[in-house]
Amino acid sequence: VASRIERWTPAGMCCLGTDGFGRSESREALRDFFEISAEHIVYAALYELAQREQFDRKKLPAAIKTLGIRPDAPDPSIS
Repeated sequence: VASRIERWTPAGMCCLGTDGFGRSESREALRDFFEISAEHIVYAALYELAQREQFDRKKLPAAIKTLGIRPDAPDPSIS
Protein backbone atom coordinates (compact mmCIF):
# COMPACT_ATOMS: atom_id res chain seq x y z
CA VAL A 1 0.00 0.00 0.00
CA ALA A 2 2.77 2.44 0.89
CA SER A 3 4.34 2.27 -2.56
CA ARG A 4 0.96 3.04 -4.11
CA ILE A 5 0.56 6.34 -2.25
CA GLU A 6 4.17 7.46 -2.54
CA ARG A 7 3.51 9.68 -5.55
CA TRP A 8 1.19 11.83 -3.41
CA THR A 9 3.68 12.44 -0.59
CA PRO A 10 5.68 15.64 -1.13
CA ALA A 11 8.95 14.28 0.32
CA GLY A 12 8.61 10.75 -1.05
CA MET A 13 8.69 7.57 1.01
CA CYS A 14 10.99 4.71 1.89
CA CYS A 15 8.85 1.58 1.99
CA LEU A 16 9.72 -1.28 4.32
CA GLY A 17 7.97 -4.63 4.43
CA THR A 18 8.22 -8.39 4.69
CA ASP A 19 7.44 -11.39 2.59
CA GLY A 20 8.20 -15.03 3.18
CA PHE A 21 7.48 -15.59 6.86
CA GLY A 22 8.81 -18.81 8.34
CA ARG A 23 12.38 -18.16 7.24
CA SER A 24 13.76 -17.41 10.71
CA GLU A 25 13.67 -18.91 14.17
CA SER A 26 12.72 -15.66 15.90
CA ARG A 27 10.98 -12.40 15.10
CA GLU A 28 14.24 -10.55 15.70
CA ALA A 29 16.04 -12.72 13.14
CA LEU A 30 13.14 -12.28 10.72
CA ARG A 31 13.26 -8.49 11.07
CA ASP A 32 17.01 -8.56 10.50
CA PHE A 33 16.67 -10.82 7.43
CA PHE A 34 14.06 -8.57 5.83
CA GLU A 35 16.00 -5.46 6.84
CA ILE A 36 13.17 -3.98 8.89
CA SER A 37 14.87 -4.14 12.28
CA ALA A 38 15.27 -0.93 14.28
CA GLU A 39 18.84 -0.66 12.99
CA HIS A 40 17.77 -0.93 9.37
CA ILE A 41 14.98 1.61 9.88
CA VAL A 42 17.45 4.06 11.42
CA TYR A 43 19.80 3.58 8.47
CA ALA A 44 16.95 3.98 5.96
CA ALA A 45 16.02 7.27 7.63
CA LEU A 46 19.63 8.51 7.56
CA TYR A 47 19.95 7.49 3.92
CA GLU A 48 16.76 9.34 2.96
CA LEU A 49 17.95 12.42 4.88
CA ALA A 50 21.28 12.23 3.02
CA GLN A 51 19.37 12.08 -0.29
CA ARG A 52 17.68 15.34 0.74
CA GLU A 53 21.03 16.82 1.83
CA GLN A 54 19.85 16.99 5.45
CA PHE A 55 22.47 14.48 6.68
CA ASP A 56 26.13 14.24 5.75
CA ARG A 57 26.38 11.43 3.18
CA LYS A 58 29.99 10.81 4.24
CA LYS A 59 28.73 9.59 7.63
CA LEU A 60 26.67 6.74 6.14
CA PRO A 61 29.52 4.17 6.14
CA ALA A 62 30.14 4.86 9.83
CA ALA A 63 26.42 4.47 10.51
CA ILE A 64 26.43 1.06 8.81
CA LYS A 65 29.29 -0.04 11.06
CA THR A 66 27.77 1.44 14.23
CA LEU A 67 24.36 -0.13 13.53
CA GLY A 68 25.88 -3.52 12.72
CA ILE A 69 24.33 -3.70 9.27
CA ARG A 70 25.82 -6.22 6.85
CA PRO A 71 26.00 -4.61 3.39
CA ASP A 72 27.03 -7.98 1.92
CA ALA A 73 23.91 -9.76 3.21
CA PRO A 74 21.73 -11.41 0.55
CA ASP A 75 19.00 -9.22 -0.92
CA PRO A 76 15.83 -10.36 0.92
CA SER A 77 13.64 -9.51 -2.06
CA ILE A 78 15.30 -12.22 -4.15
CA SER A 79 16.42 -14.71 -1.47
